Amino acid sequence: MNSNTTIQRLLDPIHLFLQCGTPQEWIDAARKPENLKTILLDHLLCELKAGQSAMFLIRKYAVDNQSASVLLEWFKPYEDFAYRKVGNSTTLKGQSNITKAIMAKSDSPYSQDLIDKMVLLIKEELHHFYQVLEIMEKRGIKYETIGASRYAKGLLSAVRTYEPYALVDKLIIGAYIEARSCERFAKLAPHLDKDLEQFYVSLLRSEARHYQDYLTLAEQIAEEDISERVKALGVIEANLISSPDKDFKFHSGKPVSLES
Repeated sequence: MNSNTTIQRLLDPIHLFLQCGTPQEWIDAARKPENLKTILLDHLLCELKAGQSAMFLIRKYAVDNQSASVLLEWFKPYEDFAYRKVGNSTTLKGQSNITKAIMAKSDSPYSQDLIDKMVLLIKEELHHFYQVLEIMEKRGIKYETIGASRYAKGLLSAVRTYEPYALVDKLIIGAYIEARSCERFAKLAPHLDKDLEQFYVSLLRSEARHYQDYLTLAEQIAEEDISERVKALGVIEANLISSPDKDFKFHSGKPVSLES
């Protein structure tokens, strides 16, 4: 099986899951050399936020107090860099590995499977953060903080306020964010230079698995058919991706001129 066939097999279920494709207007903007800095900066912060979301989720719902402290300590060097500009790729090298076990609290109704899947996701997101930072440093792109797009906030505004449905919604939203990331990596890769193309293609497998893990966990925790809820949140996601958006970012909608 050649690499193109493998990639297509990863993408087929994602295309079925997402309720719209990335607009051509976003691809046209993202491929412009002058927007590469924004793409990489936002991608870097998206990797951190994806890891943080998984960390906050298991801290809130699943792990014991000691593990909660370990998780916060694990993120500290990344947050120091992103929010306080302390450190660089050298100080972050190898920090994505964790040696201490992350354990469920004794009264947790959620399985160790939730924790294990989220810890693996966190490891991969933090490693991707490091990889993007390395790429930026090699290209002389200086790190700077940039504002978040409307995307994640728009999705999270739809989360129900009662459990376990709030958790189910957060997991479904996690699936959409990972699936959209995977789809955009694939859409953008052919328009980049060879090194960046290979890097973005290399991310497809983990992003595709992350989306599946989130969706599987949502189904397990709901213990009921969630297809209608998945569809409802997918409508919101598709609207955020396909509607006009003046703030160009990795997960932004259809770009429009600031003068429009």
